[in-house]
Amino acid sequence: MPSEIMDEESFVKLSESALECRVRRSGDSVKLKLRTPRRLYTLKVSSLKAEEILKRLTCAIVEA
Repeated sequence: MPSEIMDEESFVKLSESALECRVRRSGDSVKLKLRTPRRLYTLKVSSLKAEEILKRLTCAIVEA
């Protein structure tokens, strides 16, 4: 069962243990999905914030 995260800082911190981050773009919003060995975490943000967050992630990024 996926867990939605509201805080960007905790999302970036979770990316250290993540296998990949999938990016799902729809209109002006972006959904980021972090796949960790145990769980899937999601974060919904605007497209401008998504670009800033993607620069800070340490895992592999997959555009879907």
